[in-house]
Amino acid sequence: MTIGVFKETIGNKVGLVPVVVKKLIALGYDVLVEHKAGRNSFIANADFEEAGARISTRSDLFEKANILISYKALSDDEIKLLRSGQIYISNFKPFIYTDITDKLKMQNIWAFSLDMIPRSSIAQSMDVLSSMSSIAGYKAVLRAADLLPRYLQMMITSAGSIKPAKVFVIGAGVAGLQAIATAKRLGAIVEAVDTRLETEDEVKSLGGKFLKVEGAKQATDQGYGSEQSQDYIDKQRQMMFDAISNSDIVICTATVRGNKAPVIITKKMVDNMRRGSVIIDLAADAGGNCEYSQNNKTIITPNYVQIVGDSNLSDAAAVDASTLFANNVFNFLKYITSSDLELRTDLEEDEIFKSSCITRQIKN
Repeated sequence: MTIGVFKETIGNKVGLVPVVVKKLIALGYDVLVEHKAGRNSFIANADFEEAGARISTRSDLFEKANILISYKALSDDEIKLLRSGQIYISNFKPFIYTDITDKLKMQNIWAFSLDMIPRSSIAQSMDVLSSMSSIAGYKAVLRAADLLPRYLQMMITSAGSIKPAKVFVIGAGVAGLQAIATAKRLGAIVEAVDTRLETEDEVKSLGGKFLKVEGAKQATDQGYGSEQSQDYIDKQRQMMFDAISNSDIVICTATVRGNKAPVIITKKMVDNMRRGSVIIDLAADAGGNCEYSQNNKTIITPNYVQIVGDSNLSDAAAVDASTLFANNVFNFLKYITSSDLELRTDLEEDEIFKSSCITRQIKN
């Protein structure tokens, strides 16, 4: 059984790292890695070869690999090169890119979308969203701190005292909690909000203040935020108007599985913020939590608020992000394959298998 690892055409990550390649080879796999696939993650071809992989061309991966791995999905043209029966593992985000499933299905392959793995205790080691969200929350605060024309911490000098910056975090999931922890370590005053009231203790344990509106629909069985009523959203906006107006940095992390991200920050709220304030919207690829947000773009409003729409901030820590992703892939492969490295189709009713498998091979 041969695994092929693509060089990403967008972003800095790589699907496998040498230490994981060694573990896969020990299980009996052959591993092909595209030439310079690890370059943006500071991994040389020689590092992969030392681990036992063979360096290959991109076309060879399509022709020789049984299992293909990429962090982001291939282009439409390259999807057409996939062979019937191949297994392709990536982050397809089928709730956002709604036509991707049909395109993959036409190739008669097994396609597994790691971002669809449910958040359960047994799936923790394969949970790509949590792995990447933790990095994104950390980097979001550092990015905002770099853009903010102020200190984050209190400074007392002979020339006078500087008050600490105020950071407001929307969503207290993995990314939000990491953002809260990072902002507190940098000396900021931190407030947070989440529809899941059970996150209040977690926010407080990290030193943040939890703001809440009563009447929220609670989390789904898999731990994701639920879609809220318009009445709740209106009350939440009113409560947050003052919080946002008084904040120097706002970190947006709120998403709803299978739906467009809720617009929580209106243009009116942004227009009321202080000049030089910064918003980092990690939900931008799902529409964004801020009305101004555009994915992969930085918007500067008339009152000089910078709004960064970036749902791939984990790319800013490509070395660690690649390692975590590779570990997720390794654990997932071990779960869905048998000891003889064949796909375990007996798992088709398993929660992890059926949630992540977005297309199945149909044998004639």
